[in-house]
Amino acid sequence: MRPLEKLLRLDARYSLSARIPDDKPFLKTAAAFFAHSGDSWFWGAGLTLVWFIGPRAWRSQIGLLFLGIVITALTVLSLKFLIKRPRPEGEWGRVYRSSDPHSFPSGHAARAAMLTVITLLSGLWWMGLILAVWTILVDLSRVGLGVHYFSDILVGTLIGLIMGALAFWVYSLL
Repeated sequence: MRPLEKLLRLDARYSLSARIPDDKPFLKTAAAFFAHSGDSWFWGAGLTLVWFIGPRAWRSQIGLLFLGIVITALTVLSLKFLIKRPRPEGEWGRVYRSSDPHSFPSGHAARAAMLTVITLLSGLWWMGLILAVWTILVDLSRVGLGVHYFSDILVGTLIGLIMGALAFWVYSLL
């Protein structure tokens, strides 16, 4: 067996062992909340709403976050369709499984990490710390509910860190 195959099998085994059992409904519900809180439509809708009803002073930050979301999504989707790693077998997350059958890398992990980095680089350290904890909960919920492997989360997080820094840098040039 090749080293990559061995690593992928180990990843699958540990990811499967981290799944939330069906006899823990409260934990599954909490994980579902955090898993969905990282959805791109949720962030897009929320930022659009804040753009229109929030203070004008926030618009620059909202634009930066939108830029981060767009470049992160384009990067993740390109990699997903290039690599085409199927999601783990499971029942939860049928919307994800039908609209995006590829798991590597995790878009939710990338988006959450990117939002955290931009917030921290913007000087909002207290909000950045809250988002860092939220990012961990989103990431763990995705594995716990069986829609991602740990390696999907790890690489997604690394992409999010890079894209957050890149978006902040590009936006500062504009």
